[in-house]
Amino acid sequence: MSDNIYEALKLENQLCFPLYACSKEIVKRYKPFLEEIDLTYTQYITMMVMWEQKEINVKTLGEYLYLDSGTLTPLLKKLEAKEYISRHRSKVDERNLIITITEKGEELKNKAVHIPQAVGECLSISLDELSLLHKILNKLLYQVTSL
Repeated sequence: MSDNIYEALKLENQLCFPLYACSKEIVKRYKPFLEEIDLTYTQYITMMVMWEQKEINVKTLGEYLYLDSGTLTPLLKKLEAKEYISRHRSKVDERNLIITITEKGEELKNKAVHIPQAVGECLSISLDELSLLHKILNKLLYQVTSL
């Protein structure tokens, strides 16, 4: 048998591997900036949603972040312990847990505002390439989540 039948099994031929490795490496670039404000990457992206939405239910937050409630619950508890968010049950439907940004959480935004640019400066890619990559990745994300 020819070795060509195994070409698809080579790591270098996988789409998932460079996406995985690149994601891991980019998240590493965030680490020193996030340590300054005492957040993990997942807490940071959660706060990004909170800065935009101000109040959101856990299910919708999970949809934004592509995270399940098992991952979100401990994360939200930690953010609440840091007093960046508050959690409460909806008065309309007690099954819904509502997350609200606090004043301290809003203030954190001022400490984080430089992070996207600082990380961008760590990447050796032009703005045009970055824009194209962002567009392609969002298209791919939409397609794989719509299956």
